[in-house]
Amino acid sequence: MKVKFTSALIFFICCFAQAQHAIIPNPVSYLAEKGNFVLTPTTKVFLKNSNSELFQVTNLFFGSFMGKGLKLAKKKPNANSKHIEISLNSIVDEFIGKEGYSLQVNPNAIVLKANTVAGIFYGLQTFDQLLDIDAISKENVTIPACTIKDYPRFVWRGLMLDVSRHFFSTSDVKKYIDWMSKYKFNVLHWHLSDDNGWRIEIKSLPKLTEIGAWRVERFGTFGNREAPSEGEATPYGGFYTQEEIKAILDYASERQITIVPEIDIPGHSMAILAAYPELSTLKEPKMVNPGSNFADWHGDGTFTMKIENSLNPSDEKVYTILDTIFGEVAALFPGQYIHIGGDECYHGYWEKDPGCIALMQKENLKDAKELQSYFIKRVVNIISSKGKKAIGWDEILYGGLPDGAAIMSWRGTKGGIEASKSGHEVVMSPNSFAYLDFTQGDPSVEVPVYANLSLKKAYEFEPAPEGVDPKYILGGQGNLWTEKIPTIEHAFYMTYPRALAIIESVWSPLKNKNWDDFSARVDTHFKRFETAEKPISKAVYDPIVSTKKEGEKMICTLSNDLLDVAIYYTIDGTFPAQYATKYTQPFEIPKGDITFRAVSYRNGKPIGRTLTLSREMLEKRLGK
Repeated sequence: MKVKFTSALIFFICCFAQAQHAIIPNPVSYLAEKGNFVLTPTTKVFLKNSNSELFQVTNLFFGSFMGKGLKLAKKKPNANSKHIEISLNSIVDEFIGKEGYSLQVNPNAIVLKANTVAGIFYGLQTFDQLLDIDAISKENVTIPACTIKDYPRFVWRGLMLDVSRHFFSTSDVKKYIDWMSKYKFNVLHWHLSDDNGWRIEIKSLPKLTEIGAWRVERFGTFGNREAPSEGEATPYGGFYTQEEIKAILDYASERQITIVPEIDIPGHSMAILAAYPELSTLKEPKMVNPGSNFADWHGDGTFTMKIENSLNPSDEKVYTILDTIFGEVAALFPGQYIHIGGDECYHGYWEKDPGCIALMQKENLKDAKELQSYFIKRVVNIISSKGKKAIGWDEILYGGLPDGAAIMSWRGTKGGIEASKSGHEVVMSPNSFAYLDFTQGDPSVEVPVYANLSLKKAYEFEPAPEGVDPKYILGGQGNLWTEKIPTIEHAFYMTYPRALAIIESVWSPLKNKNWDDFSARVDTHFKRFETAEKPISKAVYDPIVSTKKEGEKMICTLSNDLLDVAIYYTIDGTFPAQYATKYTQPFEIPKGDITFRAVSYRNGKPIGRTLTLSREMLEKRLGK
């Protein structure tokens, strides 16, 4: 008898094969085995190697495991005793590399091996995800038997946290690091300076924190706030002392995370200029910006600054101060990279300044872009003199990229591709896939921002696109700008679950990526965040509402990025439920002052949020 496999059946079989676990990021290989390991409060953890760093990582993980902690055994448990065995390979396993691991779970033992302590750490995070979150509070926890081999695709797996627009305490930063480490991120890009605040103590330049770390207090929409007045009190802000930074660095290192500090120059420097106005071309007194508008954007990516916020590239005192700043930064941060910003630098004030004009003539620079390149090259040399590598946003390509500098490509991937062709290292962070401050659901229920990035779109992020030499791609990261993110709670809401999409793009093999499988696994991780009382977005459950014109008619289409979601709607102002109209096909929005509502259901229960849209709101999205 011949069996005819329909596409639906094949799809079901593929999904079943993939949905064996809920691990994020998806490991290189996962093989389900027979049986289970039963974890109890008396289960012993045995370290096969004598290694202080290995002990620290293992003790950090198991010390508070399951809310109780498991004891590390001083000698190997006997053969009949169920246990967890952890060891560093005596012979290097080339397959898993530097950061990979192998994890085997069988009814008698759990065995975790790696070539390095970092690999052990990542294997422990995977082990944690094998536990059913609903069962962790129980005495005994059943773990399904399996064999996992895993290693990362890229060496740079990052998130950027902007602490200039809003200051986050050391405790907040540590919370952010905690959750990064759970998902195998290994770089925290720390945006420590901008127009809205200077956040790092530089002992040789105390005005940076005495003045640059503080601003007037304002409420309302960031970007439309009242400008500060001369002499007004500046109670809002804060900074990290060098001792606090050392503590955060130690905390991150224990969790296998390197912190890359960013000092954003030559633009985005109003906080520096508030402290040292003589470093600008106009040398006018300034105040740290509280979120007031000081630029006109022209809709094509160009802009005009109404207040100078750039350092003067023709003033030698600028380079002397930067040498001091980067000297102290380099001494603090053990990682090899320092981020120098370089983005959105307005050249208008330079082009009118006699000193800059004279410098351009002296150095035979044809335009302000080449003047910016002159500035960047000098800063790169300063950083190189401190034994570090410079990395900057893709605008540092203007006028020619200095030798040894790396690029972080944010305006799409074009800059990263160009830099890689010149032999420069690249971190991909394109705003259309990796900007975590963009709204992630319907604009009617989100804090309004100028662009949208859904979870599904974030999952499409590919750090090594066509046209790039993969050997120059360090990896990728998601960026969290905090203009509209004043609290750590909202930072979590905006970061997750989209950061889970980012990590799967930079850790998992490309062939292992599958949206339907990933979105099913995300469901389990919503529970993990809920259990830890961390508010994250569930916008992926919400209906997607779009409208278009057909003649004089307005036609509405409803959709969702998930497979098993039903959408119910009303157009009479009442609240929908599963007894309302179930969406099956596009429909006409009738004329009149209507109120449209829609809600998603799964398995007969409402999920996500109820969307409420007026006719005017529906008309505004025509054709979008």
